[in-house]
Amino acid sequence: MVLLESQIKLKTGDLAPDFDLIGIDDKKHSLHSYIDYEGLLVIFICNHCPYVKAKIEAIKEIHEKFKDKIAVVGINSNDPVNYPDDSFENMKKTAQEKNMKFDYLVDETQEIAKKYGALCTPDPFLFDKQMKLIFHGRIDNAMKPEDVATEKTMIDNLEKYLSGGKIEKDFDPSIGCSIKWKEQQT
Repeated sequence: MVLLESQIKLKTGDLAPDFDLIGIDDKKHSLHSYIDYEGLLVIFICNHCPYVKAKIEAIKEIHEKFKDKIAVVGINSNDPVNYPDDSFENMKKTAQEKNMKFDYLVDETQEIAKKYGALCTPDPFLFDKQMKLIFHGRIDNAMKPEDVATEKTMIDNLEKYLSGGKIEKDFDPSIGCSIKWKEQQT
């Protein structure tokens, strides 16, 4: 397991890179699929990473609390050949076992992760109604799988955004396993 911290590629105010990906519902999803929401939370996740496993309940809480206003989308960009736990079929199984109700999409070419500059799992990106980046960073302050969160960073930022407030810190790096690239990333 290679532990990485998220890095800045997209800057605050940058538009969300478009995508056209298959979800575990066997339907195509794109940025356009989420235009009726007040915001979009894209989180690069996978099935096997202990950091993601530790955040699934927090992600489900975010989805439940904000599902009428904020679209929550998980994207798995890991190489399923070398990491079979992250295969499309296992994505479906994991989502069912964990009762994940948010969209979970597969990035087979890994191009979407590269466009976003995602490096680790989880790596969350929050966009406003115009699909402009307003926050890139952690879900909460529990930075190791065994830690207990004392601050719900993403929920706090979502509440600020939805109430018209300003998110003070637009980048607060997430930590997790490296995305498992099919080839060496350049």
